[in-house]
Amino acid sequence: MLSVRQKRDAGGREDRAVFRGAALPWLFLLPSLLILAVFIYLPTLRTLRLAGYRANLILGTEQWVGLGNITDLLGSATYRQVALQTLVFTLLSVTGGLLLSLGLAWLASRPIRGSRAYRLLLIYPYALSPAIAGTLWLFLFNPEIGVVNQLLGELVGVRPRWLDTPLLAFALVTVAAIWKGLAYNIVFYLASIRNLPTDVMEAAQIDGATPAQVFWRVAFPLLSPVTFFLVFTNIVAALFDSFALTDLLTRGGPYVGHAGITTFLVYQLYQDGFVNFKTGAAAAQGALMLALVAFVTFMQFRLGERRVHYGA
Repeated sequence: MLSVRQKRDAGGREDRAVFRGAALPWLFLLPSLLILAVFIYLPTLRTLRLAGYRANLILGTEQWVGLGNITDLLGSATYRQVALQTLVFTLLSVTGGLLLSLGLAWLASRPIRGSRAYRLLLIYPYALSPAIAGTLWLFLFNPEIGVVNQLLGELVGVRPRWLDTPLLAFALVTVAAIWKGLAYNIVFYLASIRNLPTDVMEAAQIDGATPAQVFWRVAFPLLSPVTFFLVFTNIVAALFDSFALTDLLTRGGPYVGHAGITTFLVYQLYQDGFVNFKTGAAAAQGALMLALVAFVTFMQFRLGERRVHYGA
């Protein structure tokens, strides 16, 4: 069934596994392909099909409308507000998260006493699920019994309504999302910083460069490949992983204009599909988000080799 073929190249000899038959590799891949087909490919195809119907889950009715659901969404003031809020939330969470992660990873990589403990504490939030993280922030910032308001009340006599005030609620969800994604970014930045060429940075220091100049003009350009990768992964995370934080903290509210100020695209999809039972509209939103993620992925592969600097 499986043999080892010796292949000689310029560098010597290397072993390659060769299958005796074209069907055998597909047989090994069959379990994974079945799982992907059942849980990813078929639901995706059904969603794309349903996007062309005005459907009601309760009544079980379907009416073909073609692109009607998508045109209705694009013409909806509510959906445009949600899309704008998602854009602002994504920009703030991605930019703030990456800058803070880079700074913390740089500090944690310094040779100081207890650095391993600091790194462990920085990476720990990655082990928490979004639901647990949302519950933790809810206990901290609950206007009535939250620890933060109790401390603020005793120290300065102020108890902000974190979950009821629009700007405070939006800021709270954004900061919670940044905190939740810090550990993921720090892991990549720490690994990259530890592999930076020390001779280049030492040469810059010998030439009289300050620590800030060494960081921004030497280290940061060398970290551009991992930064570019993290930009796109954080964009996707902001689009989808914000659901649990939003649902637990604010449930999309408080309302401003046509929608809740913390209602983002993925939460609007949930509300239309599972609260209002507008299955066709929810499927159309899923199709639009799929196209958005496909575009982000395309841009990542398109620009990945052009906009980053790889050190020698």
